Amino acid sequence: MDRLIVVVHSVKMPVGFGKAVKSNGRPLPVMAHVKFSIINVTAETKCLAHALIIAIARLTKDSHYEAYRQGRKTLPAVQQLLQTTGIDLQGGGGILEIQQFQDHFSEYKIVVYGGLHYEDIIFEGNVTSEKRVNLFTTM
Repeated sequence: MDRLIVVVHSVKMPVGFGKAVKSNGRPLPVMAHVKFSIINVTAETKCLAHALIIAIARLTKDSHYEAYRQGRKTLPAVQQLLQTTGIDLQGGGGILEIQQFQDHFSEYKIVVYGGLHYEDIIFEGNVTSEKRVNLFTTM
């Protein structure tokens, strides 16, 4: 006659809409200004797709990288990506959408951090690749 104790934790999965929240005492846009390796995506909608386009352009040495980094010329590339993958970001980008992008970009390992700290991993693609896309969320 053993006792069984069941503990249930309900966790709401994170969904990002690009809201600005402070990280390590400084807002992420300030960190993006201080650290050239951090790019602040200013798109008000579909920011996950914008971030992926910019990051992959950097890795592939795309000639449009600097324009993407400055927030120019990304809209056609984002629309093409969303049309190709069939991913709908109207409700924001969450774990499901990130996994769909990971499936599409199988040659890259997508890692999403919940802030600027390396231990705050929200998503890490199950891909063995040296090409790594690091994204920081500000939700």
